[in-house]
Amino acid sequence: MSASKSSLAALTLGAIGVVYGDIGTSVLYALKEVFGSGHVPFTEANVYGILSIFFWTLTVIVSIKYVVLVLRADNHGEGGLVAMLALASQSVKDKPRLRKGLLLIGIFGTCLFYGDGVITPAISVLSAVEGLEVISPGFKRFVIPLTLVILFCLFAVQKRGTAGIGKFFGPITVVWFMAIAVLGVSHIVDQPRILWAISPHYALGFIWNNPGTTFIILGAVVLCVTGGEALYADMGHFGKKPIRLAWFSIVMPALTLNYFGQGALLLDHPEAVKNPFYLMAPEWALLPLVGLATMATVIASQALISGAFSVTKQVIQLGYLPRLRIDHTSVKDTGQIYMPFVNWGLFVAIVLAVVMFKSSSNLAAAYGIAVCTDMLITTILTFYVVRYGWKYPLWLCVAATGFFFVVDFAFWASNMFKLFDGGWFPLAIGGAIFTLMMTWKDGRRMLNEKLRADSLDLSSFLEAVFVSPPARVEGTAVFLTADKGSVPNALLHNLKHNKVLHANNLFVTVKSHEVPWIGLDKRLQIESLGHDCWQVTINYGFKNDPDVPKALEQMRGRGCALDAMSTSYFLSRDTVVPTLGEGMAPWREKLFAQMHHNASAAADFLNLPNNSVVELGSKIEI
Repeated sequence: MSASKSSLAALTLGAIGVVYGDIGTSVLYALKEVFGSGHVPFTEANVYGILSIFFWTLTVIVSIKYVVLVLRADNHGEGGLVAMLALASQSVKDKPRLRKGLLLIGIFGTCLFYGDGVITPAISVLSAVEGLEVISPGFKRFVIPLTLVILFCLFAVQKRGTAGIGKFFGPITVVWFMAIAVLGVSHIVDQPRILWAISPHYALGFIWNNPGTTFIILGAVVLCVTGGEALYADMGHFGKKPIRLAWFSIVMPALTLNYFGQGALLLDHPEAVKNPFYLMAPEWALLPLVGLATMATVIASQALISGAFSVTKQVIQLGYLPRLRIDHTSVKDTGQIYMPFVNWGLFVAIVLAVVMFKSSSNLAAAYGIAVCTDMLITTILTFYVVRYGWKYPLWLCVAATGFFFVVDFAFWASNMFKLFDGGWFPLAIGGAIFTLMMTWKDGRRMLNEKLRADSLDLSSFLEAVFVSPPARVEGTAVFLTADKGSVPNALLHNLKHNKVLHANNLFVTVKSHEVPWIGLDKRLQIESLGHDCWQVTINYGFKNDPDVPKALEQMRGRGCALDAMSTSYFLSRDTVVPTLGEGMAPWREKLFAQMHHNASAAADFLNLPNNSVVELGSKIEI
């Protein structure tokens, strides 16, 4: 019992550090942007109204939608948009057109995650460092260079892995939440009546009296729920209970106290609206607070970078991106990975964002569209999971998700006003990645159709070969092929040039499925083709790490024991040649050919031993 309590405590502490770092740092800029927008006249009634809207936004979107409803939609214990997409597409697999539409929507939402991944570290770290301006206006010229240095250091340490840093995430973030709660309480005691803003009638009153203004400022209000998606995305790491416990016991109370403290400060000192968070602190505490805020924003950014690695790996497994180099930074935790291309690609985009927008207020204009679109897509996918996966009645599904759809749509529509003020930036990033993903998916389909059209049936081919069999040599040959039942090009080339067959021949197809994990009991499907030849299918979920040699160890006891020293892996290294004609637009075919050429080696991705791999190439026109 005590061990279970201690593991729950440890998981809750970890969840506070990783899951809530982003939403925890929103207090730095959210309220400032609402009153700094120029749309809300500064009056006592408006302070009460805005605080009430903040509180009920946190309650409706985070507490009720994500913590209560969406966390229930787990895919074998995993969460996040990719897991939700797989769950929704599985729920409607008997409706192909609807399934295709949901896949497109879900993949577009996943692409927007990268747009969010650029804006979040930029706005978080920049808003923390901007606290130096409160200490002295002379520090203003150092804000952007210092922000870039901090971000560079953060991205540079990624290759060392986050396991060591991760131990400090929870405790530092807990200190951060305690600090913002204490700051809030220190001003609430001067204006205790501010707590009346918890009543929803203040929010409803503000909306009733200022409908147009409310709609416009929702684009700034949404900043208070930045990172709300993270608590669903990280469910697989921590579980539902620790995430819920952390939210209701520490995170939500600390955020509420700080926002209400900022409101109390504004009632006493309206001039503090230029940066209410930092102006809450006494002068002696400013420098330590800037340091703590910077650490908290770095932690929030770290969680997002790790998330980008994880999502990219999942998308590669689902077949929407070419293979990229993946380094495992921990021998114990397979989830600890580093992807150099993603890491430095994100860094370049974040530097562009900081240099182009120059301040957290300008970045706030760019922030929101990507997040609100993702929230809207999550709500849509949740409806299909509840309706077709869980088989609830239609009226209940519409009631459960319809309310959240209206709320999400209102926030999304309001954020569209930001489109030309910077909102285009994350959408452009998401759109570019969506183009890459769909080009890769369509290109792979065309390539496989071409290979299938030109291929020979494996069983018939082997029968013909063994009528007058070639010389057999000792050892095992493993032929990797994308299309089960077809003759691999590598086999044809091997017979043509070497004129031999190995004693044992495995024709292996690696198949990824729309589930997070596939256990060892379902890893292999084996079919004997006679003459010591086998057709093998290796099954992986989108969160499994492909490891072909390890999977093939299960062949032991099934007629073919693999000896590592006498096993060779044969791969076809195809060169794609774009041609005019049917298919994709010429520029997309050229893009696909370039992506195919630059994909990391299949041998590395499948964890094949380098000294046992034979690659035989061929040219394929699409």
